[in-house]
Amino acid sequence: MFIAMNRFKVLPDAQAAFEEVWTSRDTHLPGVPGFVSFHLLRGPAKDDHVLYSSHTIWRDRAAFEAWTTSEAFRQAHRNAGGNRPLYLGHPEFEGFEVIQSVE
Repeated sequence: MFIAMNRFKVLPDAQAAFEEVWTSRDTHLPGVPGFVSFHLLRGPAKDDHVLYSSHTIWRDRAAFEAWTTSEAFRQAHRNAGGNRPLYLGHPEFEGFEVIQSVE
């Protein structure tokens, strides 16, 4: 498995708008080969931001990389640049190979 995460530092007064953008969009993920699941996570609040993370689980790194070059990916991210006033800086990508799972 491969886990892909993006961290967002969302402005405190933009939380509702940020969540609306994510929960109302068409992700284009269902049906993508190798896609397992997606989660939008809200983390701790600081004085200047609230931490969020998008968290996708993929069959393997190759499936994730294929998604990033697909038309579905381009469609899912076509309006992403218009949401910059909602957060500080750029999203920070983190990718992880799963070493152990306990279920």
